[in-house]
Amino acid sequence: MKIPSALLGIIVVCYSCSSTNLMSLSVTEPAPVSLPPNAKSAAIVNRSLAVDDSRTVGAIHRTISLESKDLQVAGAGASLTGLTDALIRSNRFDSVKKLSPIDHGSYGTGVIPAYLSWDTVEKICRESHVDVLFSLELFDPGSTVGLNIANFVQVLNAKTQVETGWRIYDPKTRTILDQFFIYRDLNCQGGTFLTVGSAQLGRKEAVVNAGNRTGEDYATRIIPYCIRVSRYYYVRGDGSFSLAKRMARAGDWGGAANIWREATNSRSGKVAGRACYNMAIISEINGDLNGALQWARKAYEVYRTPYALNFVNILQQRQSNDAVLRSQTEITSDH
Repeated sequence: MKIPSALLGIIVVCYSCSSTNLMSLSVTEPAPVSLPPNAKSAAIVNRSLAVDDSRTVGAIHRTISLESKDLQVAGAGASLTGLTDALIRSNRFDSVKKLSPIDHGSYGTGVIPAYLSWDTVEKICRESHVDVLFSLELFDPGSTVGLNIANFVQVLNAKTQVETGWRIYDPKTRTILDQFFIYRDLNCQGGTFLTVGSAQLGRKEAVVNAGNRTGEDYATRIIPYCIRVSRYYYVRGDGSFSLAKRMARAGDWGGAANIWREATNSRSGKVAGRACYNMAIISEINGDLNGALQWARKAYEVYRTPYALNFVNILQQRQSNDAVLRSQTEITSDH
């Protein structure tokens, strides 16, 4: 649809008359889960395989959903590998150990088991010489099968949902630091009853790949991450704001800051307030959250500048997040 030329002109004029521009910057967010600062080593264990007394229940479930023990073992092993590799890459721990599977009360049928006993957790950590234990409590590649008739050929479709459940145990404080589930849906199509074997192989490969990705995904629960955030800054005030705008657009934020700092002394409350607000933006860009908060509060409290109160709230939340982030990244040497 064509935009009428008159309307297009209004849009251009309105944009050019806007008092603000939009910019973005990178902000580091704390991980969802905080580990003890003195946790310098970790073990990863698989307890998702069904124990002997749950084989009957597991057999029923496998009959209904075409789940196989081989599929579960391969997928769970891939999950542990994915998590191990991701934790090693993160450099959060001095050492990460992948342990042999353990047989402690798992049902293997989509039901997460009860917590490991603390005696068991402490024994595993003591024998492995680690501080925390990551446990794959559940790995369920439940599948359903359907038939499509295409060109008089029966086509086998298998829909698989890989469900994983994880826990992190801290033996020192006897605390469950995290419990989290990850789901991935897979569709395997194209096998006929003459090629069921190849369809099974394709589903196994898909489950293994999904398992590896879920392990990598779970590692992000303890790893700080970066996001891009947007900020408005003022480009209209007095005549000097035009030059500051061009400097900011060219990446010369230092030059723009010099102009805005001078404008904070303007006799015009509107100009001074906008300059104070922009100085808050500059301080955030430079990593000075305390300075940014002071400028933003002045813009709101003294000059009632629009956007300033919202920015005050954003900066206060960032200060709170940064306190958590420091606790996550300042690893102590104590044991």
